Formats: sequence, C-alpha cells, structure tokens
Amino acid sequence: MVQQFRVNREIRVPEVRLIDENGVNVGVVPVEEAIRRAEEAELDLVEVYPLAVPPVAKILNFHQLKYKQGKEIQKQKARQKKQEIKGIRLSLRISQHDQEMRLDQAVRFFKEGNKLKVELPLRGRENQHQDLARSVMESFIEQLKARHPLAIEQPLQKQGGRLSLICVPGSKAVKLEADNEDNTSI
Repeated sequence: MVQQFRVNREIRVPEVRLIDENGVNVGVVPVEEAIRRAEEAELDLVEVYPLAVPPVAKILNFHQLKYKQGKEIQKQKARQKKQEIKGIRLSLRISQHDQEMRLDQAVRFFKEGNKLKVELPLRGRENQHQDLARSVMESFIEQLKARHPLAIEQPLQKQGGRLSLICVPGSKAVKLEADNEDNTSI
C-alpha cells in the first residue's frame, strides 16, 4: 500500500514536531519555520506521522522517499506467490486408470498450492447425458476429497458445452467450506 504524504505547503497544521535532515529531533516548531529550514537545506518537509499530536515532519528528499517506497512495494509483490489455476479434463468414457492418473495429478497441484479447475466437455450426443456427466464429476470430487482436503470455490455448473467447477486445497478448505455450504451443488 502506498502511503500518502503531505509535503511542504500541503501541511496545514500550525506546528509540527521537526526531525532535521540528520535525524536529530529539533522539537515542536511552527510549520513556516520548518518549511524555511527545509528550503535552506534544498530538501522537502514531509509529514511522516500525521496522527501524532503535533504531527511529525521530517526534512528529506521526497523523490528519494517515493523511489524507496516503490522499490519496497515491488519486493513485496515479488515475494508473494501467485496462485495459479491448474486444469484437469475428464470425459464421460474415462477409464479407471486415466481417472487415477488425473486424481494423482490433482493432488500434486494441490500440494503445490494451486487451485484446480475440473472440466468435463460434452460433445455431440453426450449433451443428452448431463446426469451421467454430473455423476462422473461428483465421483471424481469425492475420490479427490478422500485423498486431499479441499473446498469448492465455484460449484458445479454448465458453461456452454461443458461442466466445470473450481476447488482450492487444504488449509483454505475449512474457511471456504463454511462460506460455500449454501452454494455447493455437489
């Protein structure tokens, strides 16, 4: 989150607790004197802690402060792991061996911390057997629940010519299952 600072003439309080460019606490001074000192040092007066009484203002290079703050935000974003949505496709005529492989794959995706989108495309006459498709999806999810804790983030639904749902792994499962108890159709 980028913190908004008041700089120089934007500071509207009569007095500030001033910290000079060397980090020395000067004490409580009128804002005009603090701005004058900052201009003499060819730097900016920045209100760094506006909630204090009186607010704390520091003499420093404002552009350098914004640059450092931007760099810190970039580092934080780089440290965050982006959660990917991995996909698994099933079919109405899926063999037991293929289903086992998909289950192993789903467990591996969950252990990596990814979300999982399970899809079952319906082609041609398969569209007439949506009840069979739903039962294939439900049995897959039940078998997956037996292997790894999960929660349904997006319940089973038909989109175009395919059935799909999105699940999330383990530790998030407890929270989301409480949130989605009313929403799940499985």
